[in-house]
Amino acid sequence: MKQEDFIMIMVTVGKEEEATEIARLLVGTKLAACVNIVPGIRSIYRWKGEICDDPEILCIIKTRNVLLQQVMEAVKNIHSYEVPEIISLRIDEGSDDYLQWLATETS
Repeated sequence: MKQEDFIMIMVTVGKEEEATEIARLLVGTKLAACVNIVPGIRSIYRWKGEICDDPEILCIIKTRNVLLQQVMEAVKNIHSYEVPEIISLRIDEGSDDYLQWLATETS
């Protein structure tokens, strides 16, 4: 595998329980090797014509690019938002040992 075969996906949620549910589902089904749950995010955004200012939790999902569509479907199926944030970023470089582990832990 090449380094560019790996991605990080960012997903924000409103509650820590939802972040945990998403993380456990993705890791449990081997769609992700690891999900970091980062509390304390503050999001300011426009939604349906209004400016919103809400606390959120950020999930940072580490997986392979070939699993992106499956991850997006899994997240959308359980996410409470009408339009969840699901943003993928390619990993340009990383530790060979870590990326090998990531490849082994995903299917």
